[in-house]
Parts: sequence; C-alpha cells; structure tokens
Amino acid sequence: MNASVHLHHHSHGLKTALSGWLALLSLTFFSAQAASLKTDMPYRTKDQPGVDTYAAERCKLDIYLPEAADPLPVLVWFHGGGLRGGTKSIPARLKDQGMIVVAPNYRLFPKVKSPVYIEDAAAAVAWVFENIETHGGDPRQIFVSGHSAGGYLTSMVGLDKRWLATHNVDANRIAGLIPFSGHTITHFTPREEEGIEDTRPIIDAMAPLFHVRADAPPLILITGDREMEMLGRYEENAYMMRMMKVVGHPATKLYELQGYGHGMTEPAFPILIREIKAISRSLNQKGSLAAP
Repeated sequence: MNASVHLHHHSHGLKTALSGWLALLSLTFFSAQAASLKTDMPYRTKDQPGVDTYAAERCKLDIYLPEAADPLPVLVWFHGGGLRGGTKSIPARLKDQGMIVVAPNYRLFPKVKSPVYIEDAAAAVAWVFENIETHGGDPRQIFVSGHSAGGYLTSMVGLDKRWLATHNVDANRIAGLIPFSGHTITHFTPREEEGIEDTRPIIDAMAPLFHVRADAPPLILITGDREMEMLGRYEENAYMMRMMKVVGHPATKLYELQGYGHGMTEPAFPILIREIKAISRSLNQKGSLAAP
C-alpha cells in the first residue's frame, strides 16, 4: 500500500517535472523563434544621385528584429575587413539581447576610395534614423559599433558631424559609439591611397582623433591587448580617450582586453551589451522624468 502510494507520488513528481521542462523548452524555443531577419534592404537606391551599379549592389543592410511590445534599442554593426573586404552579418552573440541589430554593407577599396566608404556608413546610419521606428526600433536609442574597419567607420560617422549632416541627421542623436579595435588615427587604407606607409601615423581630417569634441555621444573604446594588437592600436585608442577627456567629453571609456589580439570581438560583446543596456536605462529614466 505504502509502496503504491510512493510510486504514485514519484510518478506524479516525474510528470510535474517533465511538464515543467517541456514548458521551459517550449518557452526557450519560442523566444529563439520570436525574431525575424530582413535581408538585403537597400539604403541607397538607383534614383539617388551618384548611385551606380556597384553602389546598388553593396549599399544594402540586414535587420535582426526581435518581437517586442515596446520600441527596442537599435545597434548598427559595421563589419571589418580593412575597408577592402568583409561582408555584413549579424553576430550570434548580439541576438536575443532585447535589441534590434542592423548590419550594413558598404563599398570597398579599390573599387572606391576615401571618403566613399564613410559616406556609405553615414547613409546607412541615416537610413536607420529615418526608418527604424516603423520596424519597432526606438530612434532615441540608436547605437553604432563595429570591429576594426567597422570601428573606424563608427568613430568617423559619430565624431565628424558633416557625414550625417548631409542627410539632415545630427550625429549627436546617436545614443552611443562603441568601436572595437578601430583606428583613431587615419586608417591605413586611406593612407595607402595617398602612398603613405601603414607604419607612418597620420592625423588628418580622415582621422577620428581630428574630430575630438566635448559634445559627442558617449564613446566606449575597446581594444585587444597592447602587446598583441595591430600597429599600436591600443595606444592610439588610449590617446583618443585622453584627448576626449582633455576637451571635456564626460563619457569616454577605454577597455583593454588582456590576452586577446586584434580579433577580440567575442570577449568584447558582453561589454558592448552591458554598455548599451546601461545607456538605454539612463535614457528611459530621463524620458520618464520628462513625461508629464
């Protein structure tokens, strides 16, 4: 009798546990599926001046869209590749983080030269400002990031205001700039275009450092280990941090990822996500205080 009761309870417990696990698996599956991906959406079209076949081919973006009841923060993610290679992709680590991710392509050297790739990056960011609300994004919370060449484009678009101004967008509307291991001096590809060796540092109008300013969006610089990075990449980012502080910028940070070289994206992604969430919370709090 007691054994029968014990077995009954044991069986009931197994059923309860199994039901719980099934529910959890169902929820996990649902949340993994509760997102859509829109691909190859043009941010430049052939009816725009100067848009040739190559521009129409490359100037497209993908959008990762989680389902959400409220407008979501948005991350524009620029791929790396030295401004001469690479292609758009949504990093897996950035999915299921409660944000929309936009991954643009842009035209590449040697088919184009500076500043065309910067112009494309600005056009992509402007497209996001103009269109992301219709896709469930919060236009107050648009962040820009990217790795290597993508980090360089991030800083150029966010610090040199003229590129977005062409599209009637104020660069200060960007919620945060988070370049991964990006040049802050002039990128080595524009230098090569001018016959300058990549070991000769140049700071001109094509350098983010040329455009340090106190009123820029929050700037979070992330690099690999200074002993493992490319061509003094940590040191030029450290100089950028120092000069931003010198001019009075209140929100510049620098992270050096010890033990990681130039391909330091995986350990950097958690920092990116944490910084976006912190800035997003701050913006939401300000919005709540401003509401009547």
